[in-house]
Amino acid sequence: MSSIHLTRLNPPPSSANEILFLGFNQDNSCLAAGVNNGFRIFNCDPYKETFRREFSGSIGMVEMLFRCNILALVGGGNDPAFNKNKVILWDDNQSAPIGELTFKSEVKAVKLRRDKIVVVLEKFVYVYNFDKLERIRKFETYKNPKGLVALSPVDECVLAFPHTTKGVVRVELLDQDKSHLINAHDSVINALALNFDGTRLSTASEKGTLIRIFDTQKGTKLQEVRRGADRADIYSITFSPDSQFFCCSSDKGTIHIFANNTGSGNATNINNIPNNTQIPNNNQPQIGSTSTDQTTITNRKSKMSFFGGYFGSEWSHSWYKGPECPSVVCFGQDSRSIIVFTAEGSYFKLVFDPKKGGECSRKAYCKFMKSKSQQH
Repeated sequence: MSSIHLTRLNPPPSSANEILFLGFNQDNSCLAAGVNNGFRIFNCDPYKETFRREFSGSIGMVEMLFRCNILALVGGGNDPAFNKNKVILWDDNQSAPIGELTFKSEVKAVKLRRDKIVVVLEKFVYVYNFDKLERIRKFETYKNPKGLVALSPVDECVLAFPHTTKGVVRVELLDQDKSHLINAHDSVINALALNFDGTRLSTASEKGTLIRIFDTQKGTKLQEVRRGADRADIYSITFSPDSQFFCCSSDKGTIHIFANNTGSGNATNINNIPNNTQIPNNNQPQIGSTSTDQTTITNRKSKMSFFGGYFGSEWSHSWYKGPECPSVVCFGQDSRSIIVFTAEGSYFKLVFDPKKGGECSRKAYCKFMKSKSQQH
C-alpha cells in the first residue's frame, strides 16, 4: 500500500482541506499529491518538486504511470475538480482528458500498469484493458472503504484485494487465470502491498500489531513480524526495490523497517520495464550479505524467545520515531534509506545500517507543502 487518502481517515487531519491524497508511483521514484487546487509531483530521492497542475477544484486521487505523461485523476474534497464517480485519464502533454470511466458509486482507488487499469469501489474491483478501456474482470470484495488493492507494475500481472470474507485476501494471477484465497488475519484487512515483481504480499489487519508475508504463487505464509504490542492504524507498507527489506508507518509515528527473510522471488524482466524505471538487481550480492550467505540480516528477537508465542516474535530491524501524523513511506534508490511524506507537508530522508540495524538517522528534511497559516 503506497498511498493514503487523508479525507477518509477518522478523524481526518487538519491538513486534509489542503492535502487530500499522497501516493507513490510504481517504482517509488515519484510522489503525487492531490491538493485543493490540483496536483503536484515530487521526485523522491533526491527530493525536488518537478511539476504542478492547477484546477478550479480539488483532486482526491492521482495515480501516475511510472514517469510518463498519462495519469489517472479522481475528484475529491468539498469542491471536486471532477465527479468522484469518475476516473479521468489525463494526458498532461495535451493538458486534457483522453478518456474516462464512470461508475454508479464513489471511486475508492485506481491502479495503473501499461496494459491494465484497476478501479476499486467499496464492494467491487474492476479490471480494464488500458488500450481500449474494455472491462475484462469484475470481483466482489469485503466492504472496502479505504480502497485497499495492490497491483504488480511489471512482469506477471498480480492483483491482491480483500476477499468477501473478513480477514481473507484474494490474489489473482491474471496472466495464469489462477487465484488464491489467503487467510491472512482474523480481523479486517487494513493494509496490503506487493513487492516489485509481485511474488510477495504483505498484509496487516485493523489491529496493526502483526505484519505477515505470503508467497503469491502458492498462497503460503512465509514470515510474520511484530510492529508492536498496542493497536495501531497502519498507513503504509512497502518493499525495498530488491525485496530485502519492507517497512511500514502507522498512527504511532514510528517507522519500522524489517528484514525480509523469505527471499526476493523471481528476477525482474528488464524488457517489461518502462524507461526511467529503477531496476532491482537480484543477481548481485545484497548489502549486508554475501552471495553464499543470505542469512546475515535478521530482525530483533526477545532474549526470552525460547518461550515462543509473543516472546518469539520478530521485531523491527531498524526504526525511526517521527511525528504522530498520517504518512506514506518508501525506500530510496539505494535500498538503505527511507523516504517519508507526511500529511503535515513534511519530507524526510532516513538512513539505516542494513547490518547492525537500530535507530535510523535523519539525512534530509524539508517542507514540500506549507499550510496557509505557514505561508504568512
